[in-house]
Amino acid sequence: MKKIVKITLIIFILIAALFFALVPRLIDQSKNKVSIAPPHSKNEWYDSIPFIADLHCDELLWGRNLLEWIDYGHVDLPRMQQANMAFQVFTIVSKVPAGINIEKNDGNSDQIGLLSFAQLRPPSNWFSIKKRALHQCQTLHDFAAESKGQLRVVQSKKELEQFIADRKTNQLLAAGMLGLEGAQPLEGDLKNLDEFYQIGVRYIGLAHFYDNEWAGSAHGQNKGGLTAIGKLLINKMDSLHITIDLAHASQKTIDDVLAMHSGPLLVSHTGVRGVCDNQRNLSDKHLLEIGIRNGLVGVGLWETAVCGKDAAATARSIRYVANEIGVDKVALGSDWDGAFEMHFDVTGLPRMVTALEKEGFDRIDIEKIMGGNVRNFFLKNLPER
Repeated sequence: MKKIVKITLIIFILIAALFFALVPRLIDQSKNKVSIAPPHSKNEWYDSIPFIADLHCDELLWGRNLLEWIDYGHVDLPRMQQANMAFQVFTIVSKVPAGINIEKNDGNSDQIGLLSFAQLRPPSNWFSIKKRALHQCQTLHDFAAESKGQLRVVQSKKELEQFIADRKTNQLLAAGMLGLEGAQPLEGDLKNLDEFYQIGVRYIGLAHFYDNEWAGSAHGQNKGGLTAIGKLLINKMDSLHITIDLAHASQKTIDDVLAMHSGPLLVSHTGVRGVCDNQRNLSDKHLLEIGIRNGLVGVGLWETAVCGKDAAATARSIRYVANEIGVDKVALGSDWDGAFEMHFDVTGLPRMVTALEKEGFDRIDIEKIMGGNVRNFFLKNLPER
């Protein structure tokens, strides 16, 4: 009997070890694919673009080592350096319901809690949306500390200015900034915003794939607008210079924000209905209002956003946004590592330059789209220090 128990225990331990070692990686590999695999060729001036930037990447969700070259997924520091990538916003995905779709979801299930368990993250992460979000935020700071100065976390205008100056003499330098994809990690308490500010979060999407305590989602059950506490959140974010991200927000939420807020706005990752008409994308009405407010629209690199699976599809949507609200208000908002198939990983950014040239943009405008507009937006809107 003791021998049977011992063998059973050994088998259980082996199965558990295989589960925790393999399952998170297999999920990551299956979700974060590319349509066009590397290598990708560069034109003669690509590497001289001074500031390449992207507004939205979910890499911190997956438990990878950001400092190591990984042969799957979309973003890590070595691949950023190969791509001459200066600045990436790393966004925190804290809760995603089962069976997510762009039409209608509830918040009654929690796939990220299960993923946190499989990744052997601290037990507090399994049950608290706030704690798992803060844990992901801290990992970016930890990677920066381990990077021997190659990766920085930008939290203020002063830090961004210093990074820009230093990168002129060291093109391998890269910077990250933190954003929240949905305000649910605040767990219904405005006081929690201070913790996320202190750890470096500088934009917050109000809702992700389901309606929450703060606002309605474009993909929620009710698709309502700002709640009473959501309006208080807007005011407090404004006082801290945390930018409002309207990605995934319901039409009513966007209307409510526009009615009460005249400050900076961005849409970190989206498409536009004028090119690719679906529930996920930004209407012409809201696109024009964001343009009036000198906001910034990040155009994505996945099929639902742009109705295509290559750089040309994204470039068509960028051209549409530029024509509607101006070339100074459009940027890249890839959604890399967002559990969707992307056109390419970060090393494929030279393909965007070629596609933008074919859309008739000149080099000056391409440098704005590829990152100059992101740089200028945050130089204007980040806290001073």
